[in-house]
Amino acid sequence: MLYPSIDKLLNVIDSKYSLVTVSASRARRLQEEANPLMEKYESHKFVGKALEEIYSGALKVKGTN
Repeated sequence: MLYPSIDKLLNVIDSKYSLVTVSASRARRLQEEANPLMEKYESHKFVGKALEEIYSGALKVKGTN
């Protein structure tokens, strides 16, 4: 089961396309630079961590809701 769920993430970012591009970009930065925005993550994978940052509001995305 994905945490956070797609439904919850779409309340933060209104487009699946935008969600994918933002989370993939952030996951690459996490992998290369290892600069987390949160202290604790539920996911061990970079994409999961990126999605958690988006959902929690730790990662601000311009031009969304």
